[in-house]
Amino acid sequence: MTEATFMSFVPKAKCAKLRALLEAEPAESFRWRERRTFTGSEFYLTGPSSLVREAHEGIAVWLMRDERF
Repeated sequence: MTEATFMSFVPKAKCAKLRALLEAEPAESFRWRERRTFTGSEFYLTGPSSLVREAHEGIAVWLMRDERF
């Protein structure tokens, strides 16, 4: 199975919510790590390419849908 890593930048105001969602995800589905920056965080998702691509797209839609950062 091919693994991939996708990165999403999340503004500081939304980091806690995404962190809580990722912590609730079963550990065997994919791995994630957070790199905090001054204005937000970079969330790196690593795992099966189809699964992390779907999660990355979901994060992007969630960020675009709620423009109030």
